[in-house]
Amino acid sequence: MILILLTFLISALLTLHFSRPNSVLHILAHPNERSLHSQPTPTTGGVAIVIALSLTAWHMAMPEFFYLCLLLIFIISFIDDCRHVSILYRLMVHFIATYLLLWQSDFWLTDIILPGLTWTLPPILQISLSGLFVIWMINLYNFMDGMDGFAAGMGIFGFGTLAILGAEHQLFMTLNLIIASAVAGFLVFNFPPARIFMGDTGASSLGFLAAALSLWGNREGIFPLWIALLIFSPFIIDATVTLLRRLLRGEKIWLAHKTHYYQHLVQIGWGHKRTVLWEYVLMAACSISALVAPSLSIEAQWTLLVGWCLSYIILIYLVNKL
Repeated sequence: MILILLTFLISALLTLHFSRPNSVLHILAHPNERSLHSQPTPTTGGVAIVIALSLTAWHMAMPEFFYLCLLLIFIISFIDDCRHVSILYRLMVHFIATYLLLWQSDFWLTDIILPGLTWTLPPILQISLSGLFVIWMINLYNFMDGMDGFAAGMGIFGFGTLAILGAEHQLFMTLNLIIASAVAGFLVFNFPPARIFMGDTGASSLGFLAAALSLWGNREGIFPLWIALLIFSPFIIDATVTLLRRLLRGEKIWLAHKTHYYQHLVQIGWGHKRTVLWEYVLMAACSISALVAPSLSIEAQWTLLVGWCLSYIILIYLVNKL
């Protein structure tokens, strides 16, 4: 408990310091085609998050390659926050970090597990699907970091739920609680109206951690991967459906835009606070479903999955209608 509190305090104090104009890391994010904010805002909150969780998690028995992968994501993202880095170079680093993670660990997917069903993947699909999952999570988390309090809220609900699911696995649970606490310290100053953003540094790092810990939990038998996908589905569904829609329209998907569903809600007049609070309700519902799911029968788990699929279809329809 002391470790969790210490992580929160370090993150909050660093975030407060970086938000001040006299800070060395007072790097501003200026409004662009993708922005929902209208004023230049400090964008180094992610540095506070990563420093806080690294300081308190460093003593844990984690393999060194895990921290090396996170460091690679952190560095390229920080450079991108300071000065724009080509998407090609960012993806190259994401690929290297993902390759190191999968090569040095046994986190990759070997089976697709659904309620009552198990499909063993061919070796080529084991690595390729695992790699695609990690790279997509890194980038989709970054795509979804466009509203005050949004990415931080997903971090708290997401990693907090993974910690509860892994309560019997000390290392796994503690690491998730440390990450959630670091994000919570940042959220103190990021909740609408935000004084600071987490930037690519925070969003990409959290996306990497979400993917790595989801694969880790799946590999250890703590939960099947579909449970982790349900937990992070408020981000996964919005980012994936938006990407597919843009592809079908022939748009250049690497260019900045404001067509995510959460961005639509802000732009039609809901504002940051109202939108993010409703998103928290959705995140909480997904987390509760994920916690309940392992104790349900196979039939009930399928009902839960189908129910969430229908719910997202309805939510997308309602946002489009608005």
